[in-house]
Amino acid sequence: MVANPILYIALPLFTAFLVPLLAKLWKPLVRIVPGLVLAYLAIMSIVLMQQVGPDKPIITMIAGWKAPWGINLVFTSFSGFIASLISILAFFIWLYSFKFKKVEFDDAQKYFILFMLLTAGSIGVVLTGDIFNMFVFVEITSLSAYALTAFYKGRDGAEAAFKFLLIGAFSSIMLLLGISILYAYTGTLNMAQLAMLMPQVPMKAKVVSFLLFFVALGIEAEMFPLNGWAPDAYSQAPGPIAASFAGILAKAGIYALIRVSYTIFDLGNDGGFDLLLVMGLITMVVSELVAMRQENLRRMLAYSSMGQMGLIMIAFGLGTKEGIYAGLFIMFNHAVIKSLLFLASAYLVYYTSRKKISDLDGFGKLLPVTSLLFGLGAFAIVGLPPFSGFWSKLSLLVATADSHMEFVLATILAVSVIEIIYYFRVLGRLYFRKANKEIKVRKPTWNSTVSMIVLAIVIIGVGLHPDFITGLLHNAAADLADKAGYIQKIIPDLFSQTLN
Repeated sequence: MVANPILYIALPLFTAFLVPLLAKLWKPLVRIVPGLVLAYLAIMSIVLMQQVGPDKPIITMIAGWKAPWGINLVFTSFSGFIASLISILAFFIWLYSFKFKKVEFDDAQKYFILFMLLTAGSIGVVLTGDIFNMFVFVEITSLSAYALTAFYKGRDGAEAAFKFLLIGAFSSIMLLLGISILYAYTGTLNMAQLAMLMPQVPMKAKVVSFLLFFVALGIEAEMFPLNGWAPDAYSQAPGPIAASFAGILAKAGIYALIRVSYTIFDLGNDGGFDLLLVMGLITMVVSELVAMRQENLRRMLAYSSMGQMGLIMIAFGLGTKEGIYAGLFIMFNHAVIKSLLFLASAYLVYYTSRKKISDLDGFGKLLPVTSLLFGLGAFAIVGLPPFSGFWSKLSLLVATADSHMEFVLATILAVSVIEIIYYFRVLGRLYFRKANKEIKVRKPTWNSTVSMIVLAIVIIGVGLHPDFITGLLHNAAADLADKAGYIQKIIPDLFSQTLN
């Protein structure tokens, strides 16, 4: 098969524009072709991850122009791992979406067009080696996310999308200003060359541009207090799109924040990592406390997702290889587990307009498979063995202890108790309350069930045998930590001239 990183972006974009034509040829193609494309990308991810290595990046030059003059896509152990995670997860979300709800044909067209744009933009953010193209892909991702938030056309959905749009526009302005400052001082947009020239940038300009990037990408990564868009967007978007926000959109945002922090600025000795650690700590604590008070299931999961993103920021904020490894492990688990929770919850609250937790009484008997899968996801996300979430949380605790950050360690443990309380409250209603006969239930379709079961198998499989992915995580962590290696791989000629 043809395996080239440019296909990650070209195929979904081409498919998005092709959907209206497919609708005229044969209506089922609108649903089928996006799945075939995503299946191809998922298989291609497995092929490329076997080819890439610490010293074997896959670099694609657009139109044959070498970096830093041309645009390039960089598939390394780090970026490749995240891009592969997004593409494989996108396939299973498509599988779930295939017959999720009966909607008008025109709505189905819009849904799959926007979903493919969301996927293409998110992978583009991860693979691009150019800071301005990162901005372009962030915009593609954001615009499709706004429209998907308001997909059901209700007042609440429109309000959530408008709030998302306002905050997203602010993010775009901050990001563009940060890029402008760096370009003014360095004359380049290539991330590797920016990293190489960063010591020549005055400290004031460096700090201002870093803060602009930090705010802009912090919005995309659901950082408190910049995450005001997230609760409404998660709760109003269709169930599979909420899973996409957690597993795809947020992963692209946190990747961009981490890539900029580690590769371009490398402000570890100037307080950059400390800022990431502190903001991650605040995000985690505030989000988990608010999650415990929620009565709406989808909003509870939204705040829980933000809390997990805070956990990821803490891990990367440690600034150590152990912290990076833990952060990547949590990113993987958050993408898989939180997607499963959102997908399962979509059927639990299918016929309830309020989506109240109190409406779920006795659903363990009414929807046994869906409730079981939700419970498995709950056990995994709070870090109970033998599920995959246990190993990622343990790796973070070990990395925090090795960094002698006892307060951070104690805070993570305390917040974990809060997380257990509100998830077990939901499970208690599912299994230890009498069923509410006034609430109708919708059994999941076969494709939705298959999608959720596969995610559950991954959670259990990695939990029982974490070596399935630990090698990939160690390679990705080493790749991100090696800033000089990144520069040398992308612009070897300029790098050697600098050394000479």
